[in-house]
Amino acid sequence: MDTQHLSAPPHSSGGISHENTRHHARFTVIGNHLAQHRDLSALAIGLAVHIQSLPAGARADVRTLAARFPEGTTRIAAALRELETHGYLRRERRRTPDGRVRTRTVSCNQPGAVPEAAAPRRPPVPKKPRPLAVPHPEHTPRPGVLQAATDLLAGLHRTDARLTLAARDAERLAPGVVAWLERDLAPAAVRHALTRDLPEDRPIQRPAAFLAHRLTAQLPPRGHAVRPTPAPAPAAVRHPLRNCDVCDHAYRGPEPGPCPGCRPAPR
Repeated sequence: MDTQHLSAPPHSSGGISHENTRHHARFTVIGNHLAQHRDLSALAIGLAVHIQSLPAGARADVRTLAARFPEGTTRIAAALRELETHGYLRRERRRTPDGRVRTRTVSCNQPGAVPEAAAPRRPPVPKKPRPLAVPHPEHTPRPGVLQAATDLLAGLHRTDARLTLAARDAERLAPGVVAWLERDLAPAAVRHALTRDLPEDRPIQRPAAFLAHRLTAQLPPRGHAVRPTPAPAPAAVRHPLRNCDVCDHAYRGPEPGPCPGCRPAPR
């Protein structure tokens, strides 16, 4: 008799393991944003999965769903309202040619996304880039200084990836950096002034325009040095939650193994 090899990880004392088989027919793709939604009830998630698996034209009203599942109309109606609140379901009332009002249920497998069946849009007409308003040096800069300013701008993405510039944008902004360098500022001070206090947790849509505004609005007067602010203290390390190999209780630690209460005391 052949020995069956299980794929469960060693030293596991609990948790789920998956035995997956690829589907080739009669399957529905469900996103984890729905299957693991933190604000939806289990009944709402189950109804959303069922509704997304139905063919077009199938009925998905409260009475039809109550006849299909053991839950009553009250609980199913509440679950459908949950799905409407979070954008997974939309019910539209339309008047038919004979004057009757019918309710059309629209199932959204990814709320907020543009449906693939939507009509293709015409490609937008490319707009000519507007000239960036940046300060210019008072005299013609030397080629070496202009190249140093271009290199400084091209390297800002190392500090923050949102400040990645195209080559032509770096060349257009370089005179503005030269104007800063002519005020006896070191390149490190200019780099710090352009990258400090960036907006958190949101993208920078137009990095070239953003930097042009800073180069113009924050240009220091001559003889005024920009002092870099001290770097913030490193944030405390927060280890992930793990299950103890001995008591199966949750604990935070850098590596899996026994929790602090189950570890042997050092000699």
